[in-house]
This record gives sequence, C-alpha cells and structure tokens, in this order.
Amino acid sequence: MISLTSPVETWAHRWPAGAKLAGLCVATMVLFAADGLIFHAATLFGCIALYALPGHVFLLAGLRRLFVLWPFLAVIFVWHVVTGTAIEGAVIAMRLITAVGLANLVTMTTKLSDMIDVVKWLATPLRAFGLNTRALELSIALVIRFTPALAEKGGQLTQSWRARSAKRAKWQIVMPFTVLAIDDAEHVAEALKARGGL
Repeated sequence: MISLTSPVETWAHRWPAGAKLAGLCVATMVLFAADGLIFHAATLFGCIALYALPGHVFLLAGLRRLFVLWPFLAVIFVWHVVTGTAIEGAVIAMRLITAVGLANLVTMTTKLSDMIDVVKWLATPLRAFGLNTRALELSIALVIRFTPALAEKGGQLTQSWRARSAKRAKWQIVMPFTVLAIDDAEHVAEALKARGGL
C-alpha cells in the first residue's frame, strides 16, 4: 500500500483537512449544478492551473493519477458522438475530470491521518448511539490507500500481457486482477485479525 500524499510541499499542505474537504464538497455540488460549456471549460482550466502552481513535478504527478480516467472519457465521447449530443458529452467529461482532479488535489496535499481525524469528528454523533465508528474510519483509509496500489497492479498485469502477446489486453486480465485484489484483501484481513480486529 502507498500513500497518495505528494512529496512536493505546497501551499495547500498547510491548510486544515476539514476546510479542504468542505471546499471539495461545495465545489463538487457547484460542478453538478452548472451545465454551461464555458463554465466547465473555465473550471477545468482553473483545476489544471492549481496543479501547475507548485511546479512541473507536482503537475506531472497529478496528471498521471488522472490518466486512469481515459476509459470512462472514451466511453462518454463515443456515446455522445453517436447520439449527436457532443456538447453535453464535453460538459460531462470536463465535469468528471474537474471533480476527480479536485478530489485528487485534496488527497495529494492532505495527510491520511488528518482525513481520518475529520471522519472521526464527523462520526461523533453516531458514537452517541453506541455505534462503533472504527470500521468506517478504517474502511475510508483502506479505500484511499488501496486504490493506487490496485491501479499499479493493473498496470503491471497489462505490461505483462503486452510482453507475451501482440494483442491488447482486454477482458483477459480481469480474472488475475480479481485474484490479486482478493489476495490483498485476505492479507489485510489476517493482519487486522492478528491485531485484535475491529
């Protein structure tokens, strides 16, 4: 498992995690409430500018993490071109890139422990009803940590396929990828059980 936190120190690293997560929620609601093509083009440009401010190293690291969106963008593009709604497709694509980009920006500039502290604070009312919130806190941490790890393993499987075949890897890597994910989940479950579980 790896951390999403950027090694490049930026101005956003010093902002409170709660403020960044609240700002992300507001920005996402605004993105989904607006439909204008110019508005979404401007917000996408602004998002890219935020990545570029700390320097090219941070910009390239952020863009690499957004590259995983290309299959979804390709499906959106093809569908809307076929249905004759290219402008609507462009709005949806820019909305998706901007929303994920802002979320990625928050995770790159916020420590995982700080985000868990925010979740713990938000879940305080649930503990008043006797609910154990440790599972919620841990599950969020695991999702954030495992997502890039699984994406990296998927990339390794694709590279292994390309080394053995001239054809592009498609559904053939789904099963080994699933087995790898289950194997990682079992290892984590055993580690949690050995430490007392939840």
